Amino acid sequence: MPPLITIRKACKSYGDQVLLDNADVTISDSVKVGFMGRNGAGKSTLLRTILGEEKLDSGEIILHPSLRLGYLRQHDPFQPGETALDFLMRDSGKPDWKCGEVAGRFELKGSYLNGPVSAMSGGWQTRVKLAALLLHDPNLLLLDEPTNFLDLRTQILLEHFLRDFRAGALIVSHDRSFLMATCEQTLDLSRGKLTYFPGKADAFLEHQKEKRLHEERTNQAILSKMRHLEDFIARNKARAATAKLAQSKSKQLEKLELTEIEADIPVANIRAPKVEPRKGSALRCKEMSIGYPERTIASGVNLEIEHGSRVAIVGDNGQGKTTFLRTIVESLKPVEGEARWGHGCKLGVYAQHVYTSLPPRMTVLDYLHQKAARGKKDQEILDIAGAFLFRGAGARKDISVLSGGERARLCMASLLLSECNVLILDEPGNHLDVDTVEALADALVDFEGTVVFTSHDRHFMGRVASCVVEVRDGKVLHYNGTYDQYVARVNDEIEAGEREAGIRFSKAPTAVSQENSAASKRSADPEKEIKQVEKNIARLDGLKKALTTKSRTTTDTEEGLRVLAELETVTAELSANEDRWAELHAQIEGYEL
Repeated sequence: MPPLITIRKACKSYGDQVLLDNADVTISDSVKVGFMGRNGAGKSTLLRTILGEEKLDSGEIILHPSLRLGYLRQHDPFQPGETALDFLMRDSGKPDWKCGEVAGRFELKGSYLNGPVSAMSGGWQTRVKLAALLLHDPNLLLLDEPTNFLDLRTQILLEHFLRDFRAGALIVSHDRSFLMATCEQTLDLSRGKLTYFPGKADAFLEHQKEKRLHEERTNQAILSKMRHLEDFIARNKARAATAKLAQSKSKQLEKLELTEIEADIPVANIRAPKVEPRKGSALRCKEMSIGYPERTIASGVNLEIEHGSRVAIVGDNGQGKTTFLRTIVESLKPVEGEARWGHGCKLGVYAQHVYTSLPPRMTVLDYLHQKAARGKKDQEILDIAGAFLFRGAGARKDISVLSGGERARLCMASLLLSECNVLILDEPGNHLDVDTVEALADALVDFEGTVVFTSHDRHFMGRVASCVVEVRDGKVLHYNGTYDQYVARVNDEIEAGEREAGIRFSKAPTAVSQENSAASKRSADPEKEIKQVEKNIARLDGLKKALTTKSRTTTDTEEGLRVLAELETVTAELSANEDRWAELHAQIEGYEL
């Protein structure tokens, strides 16, 4: 099949900012591509142009006629009071049994399937959107930061879904762990140019690094040769005996060219607060219960955190991670018991709601100067501002005109300029690109104080965490293992559930499933449906014959395996349509099969 999407000489600018500069790329079918690039590079803009929501300044995007795009919507498409099952049936037009079957792949069952979507967390609502997307049978998914606000369990479920999804995907993400787990090829957008790499994200980054080093070494060798030739020419061009040779060397010099190496993009330079290392207990929780007057989230919390620890707070969305963090920073009172910080602990808190209280009339730099510890030099403040993308005129902006993401970054920057020796961080990587998150992780690893944090970025969690506290099933406990071991345990739990579901679905149908199956055989308009099924049969039969011929003639092993897999899928679909034709014919004739 020709490429599903072809982009040729695409140009797109916003004012002086060039996002696409004669960019070219082709996206093939059945390939999962990780789309990388810095914040503001233009990745989301390119997705919107593919969807037809924006237009290019020049160039073209060619969509293959067979393309069926599936786009993970960031907005909420739900109606008031609607259940997940109601939404899936309304959105897809599929019967309840089919919607329930697909929803089960994302653990949407019971009250999650039949309860109101509005009562779900953002992660569970994303599961509903993914189920809806799958019901539309797309052959190319466009996913823009799909792991944002997803807990670990939902991220792994999404990975499993993409692993089993037989069609293609173009996935924008700053989460390297997620891209490594889901994408076999990489697309990068930098300085308006699209670079396609036939390998995973880490291999691409290593390739870019080696390419840069090779270009630098080549240029050094050429420069050395240029200097040698220039010296020879200068010494010999005036002498009659060597003038001809000097002229020849001059021609050699003219042919030498240096490889143009693009200037480095500024990288984040983040330094954590300098503090005196301490020993002993930083936090003690005794017989503590957390929650609200009308509902207790977790009870019997007996926890001790040592000075110098970097504690990752883990658990599924809705289990109480943020409630625990709010309790230990005293923005929420314990239902019972107490949380007590050690003598000399100075807390610095980063939470998603903090930026709502920033002074609107101050500029970015004024605010950072106000929050900076004594003795901080102007250059240190400018460096931190730049690391969090406040450069040039951006550093002189009034806080009143900053977006929510910019305000969140400003809060994090001010925290790292403070004298705090305990940092409480709730999703510190939100609104930051890959390089800045990596720089923040390095700073926190070097920090000699205490860090208590939660994040949905597994790479960040694994880099920073020295110990793990799990919030689960009404308990808050030290996890006896590393963060990587915790991730492996969650993955094992999900795989065990999938195996159990596979065994359950393979057994003889229950009375309820038999009733649903019988209901599925009855069509509201059998004559209309049978015509569509006959068209499907004719199309699939032709496709089967073509694939059979191709499987016999192809000599490429990899291509042969791909054709056989496609032939198997088409054969199964053809058989299902033939069975459906028989069911509809029986319904028209008025008898049961």
